[in-house]
Amino acid sequence: MHDLPHLAARLYGTPLLIARAKLDVILTALGPRLAGQALSFDGEAVPAATVEVTPDGIAIVPVIGTLVARSGYLGAASGLTAYSDIADAIEAAATDPGIHAILLDVDSSGGEVGGLFDLVDHIQAIRAQCGKPIWAVADEAALSAAYAIACTADRLYVTQTGEVGSIGVVAVHRDESGADAQAGLAWTFVHAGACKVDGNPHQPLSDSARVALQADVDALFGRFVDLVAKCRRKAPEAIRSTEAAVYRGDQAVAAGLADKVGTLRVALADLGASLARLTVSRPIAARKESPMSEPQGDVPVLAAVPQPQVPTADLEQRLRAEYSEISAIAAQAARLGVAIDPAEVMAKGIRPEALRRTVLDQLAERSDATDVVAAAPAGAAPKAETESPIVRRAREAAARK
Repeated sequence: MHDLPHLAARLYGTPLLIARAKLDVILTALGPRLAGQALSFDGEAVPAATVEVTPDGIAIVPVIGTLVARSGYLGAASGLTAYSDIADAIEAAATDPGIHAILLDVDSSGGEVGGLFDLVDHIQAIRAQCGKPIWAVADEAALSAAYAIACTADRLYVTQTGEVGSIGVVAVHRDESGADAQAGLAWTFVHAGACKVDGNPHQPLSDSARVALQADVDALFGRFVDLVAKCRRKAPEAIRSTEAAVYRGDQAVAAGLADKVGTLRVALADLGASLARLTVSRPIAARKESPMSEPQGDVPVLAAVPQPQVPTADLEQRLRAEYSEISAIAAQAARLGVAIDPAEVMAKGIRPEALRRTVLDQLAERSDATDVVAAAPAGAAPKAETESPIVRRAREAAARK
């Protein structure tokens, strides 16, 4: 038996990113027992969903149940999933050289606001650093907060009866003043600060408290809309016009909120095929190009190295291993301020050991530049005819090649 008034505080008087039907279930089932009364769970706890890895290196990360900032001891028993657990699972898969892609298996009606947008930012940063594709499938629901996570994927699938959307925010105020009066209870709040007791359940919601709560809901809604609009490449007005509606299967694709109708199995097959094309077709095509490519951003420029002819199965296995190693190097380089696109490196035929040397050379050049600036006399301006030592070193390196 557990006394759980703190759970009531996470449901009432605070904005939630959860589908209305799911909220109705929660309030109906738990509402009568959340006013400081005992709440017990009978039977065995439901085991938490775990990450699975397919033979071809795709990590299936579950995003299942009601989503919360922290789950604690309630997680396994009540089907809660913490945002931090999702972040840890995605980060572990992204940094594992044996994993080549991530598929989010989403079946959730949403949950709390707290921690959601931090998770979304974290997912996008991880993908930018590791270069591994992240796909998602709504099987059977990706609603509200769950859709905010799913829409960040490179490609989003939905089953025939699966639901996506519910792009909206809701807050619930529970007015217990009538029940208090019938029970002969009168509550008096002695407080400092006009807003200190706004929204408490023992008084009707005041006009000022309603305005403040609505403003909070509207601000969160605007952020949610902007996120979906950016990820799905749609105008914010088009996302707002959905009015938090829920779309199933083909309707979700027609509305632009999903990319394809398909099951988890279909999404896995398509993602596996996409990986095969990335690691085999692109590097082979790159060998037919000029041996030198134009620089793009901070990606190192190296001559493409011809590869010996090997059987297709061996080639695919080797290229997968190279891609994983290059992704790991790119993640390490990003933390040091050097941006690398793993797919572009593979397309140019750059080997991991060559990429690692080039990154070290770039870091060394940056260090030399810092030393030159530090040693320059104050107010001294470089002569036009004097070549920078960094430029000279780059020319010498190019001549040696």
